[in-house]
Amino acid sequence: MIDGVTYDMSISCLQIYKDPELVKRIGAATALEVRATGIQYTFSPCIAVCRDPRWGRCYESYSEDHNLVQEMTEIIPGLQGDAPANYQKNFPFVSGRAKVAACAKHYVGDGGTVDGIDQNNTIIDFDGLLDIHMPAYIDAIRKGVSTVMISYSSWNGVKMHANYDLITGFLKGHLKFEGFVISDSGGISKLTTPTGSNFTYCVQTGIHAGIDMVMLPNNFTGFIDELTSLVKTNVIPMSRIDDAVRRILRVKFIMGLFENPMAENSLINQLGSQENRELAREAVRKSLVLVKNGKDIFEQILPLPKRAGKILVAGAHANNIGYQCGGWTISWQGLSGNITRGTTVLEGVQNTVHPGTEVVYKENPEKEFLDSDNFSYAIVVVGELPYSEYKGYSANLTIAEPGEAIITNVCKAIKCVVILISGRPVVIEPHLEKIDALVAAWLPGTEGQGIADVLFGDYGFTGKLPRTWFKSVDQLPMNVGDPHYDPLFPFGYGLTTTHMELQAYE
Repeated sequence: MIDGVTYDMSISCLQIYKDPELVKRIGAATALEVRATGIQYTFSPCIAVCRDPRWGRCYESYSEDHNLVQEMTEIIPGLQGDAPANYQKNFPFVSGRAKVAACAKHYVGDGGTVDGIDQNNTIIDFDGLLDIHMPAYIDAIRKGVSTVMISYSSWNGVKMHANYDLITGFLKGHLKFEGFVISDSGGISKLTTPTGSNFTYCVQTGIHAGIDMVMLPNNFTGFIDELTSLVKTNVIPMSRIDDAVRRILRVKFIMGLFENPMAENSLINQLGSQENRELAREAVRKSLVLVKNGKDIFEQILPLPKRAGKILVAGAHANNIGYQCGGWTISWQGLSGNITRGTTVLEGVQNTVHPGTEVVYKENPEKEFLDSDNFSYAIVVVGELPYSEYKGYSANLTIAEPGEAIITNVCKAIKCVVILISGRPVVIEPHLEKIDALVAAWLPGTEGQGIADVLFGDYGFTGKLPRTWFKSVDQLPMNVGDPHYDPLFPFGYGLTTTHMELQAYE
């Protein structure tokens, strides 16, 4: 019931709105690259419904709206393959050596905690839980998801890792889920305070609740000893162990792991392939949301002209792949710098403009510099610094310094487009009047060229907001359909532009 290392591809970095076919293709590409490394199991998708952007895992959620999250479960057949029409209902399915076992997480209600505090308590009645947080799991199970991961959070004061009624009763019993249930990392140890202080209780309670596989970064030998003792003394019945083993073996047999346990060497050329990078670039283009274009309808600034005398690119996020990727990249909390292969926003701009256009990059330009040069326009790229899980909790949801000052200084002096790199909506209203055009780029990952593709009109803006953009954090939580709904930009909002065919280099 302890198993090997898996590959965590949980991030929904690209806030793609209503394009399940694209998400499915992303899942298929992810499966190829993961399998090429020798890993057969991915901790994806996160199907949390983020109801409060202060939550540090909000960027792992597709939307505040469960209907949209349900549509995005189409990533599961991308990762695992399409089950045949006559395949057994609610049964795990993985199609061959180019696919991986998927994991729906974090069951259940992790996106609804009080004030968006990670691993906190979700207070909602059972009907509300069924209406908002459960539907995507029902869809995931119908699509043959192999595993379900339990949430650190609690539901009405009961920790999910201890919730027999929702794991064994509802998930396995009512929904007829036939795959295996896995704990989150060290999740059973968190059943006591301090963590792991009564480890016997933790093991007994978690296994009794219905957890089949236990993920423990530490004290795994202690877990084996405790579980063995609890079984030998009949505190945990052998029938519970048999259920867990049966479920784990079922998934492994379906995957063909006993016949083919090693890496699929024929897939090695898929790692970072140009084809997969083009797919990522497409996802960046389609996920961008244009929330402002010009001071009024008669002064639209986008798409930008490729041919210009001199343009300014500013901001700490303009030339930083680590910032574009966010958390869960190379390291748990993410990193700054050009930490892996890819294209920054700055490089994308340089690659796209007319050869005669001068591109000047200055991270934090001074007033004197702005006044002394004759810029045609400026592109300001600012946003959040990388984070993950509870370290990403933010009570104020502000842009990282000196981003606000850069917006103020540059946009006061030059016609400007602001590109926001963030995992969620952030406070922008005080600066909105100064900005000529505003683009929510979310966490675009390595393919910053996709931003330039749309900025300069090679493709049009088509993205829509998958979550509400608030005016002030005092409004939170606020979701579409709430009685007090008064957003800066509502759920589903997004301006469009058309593809500019006549941007030739005369």
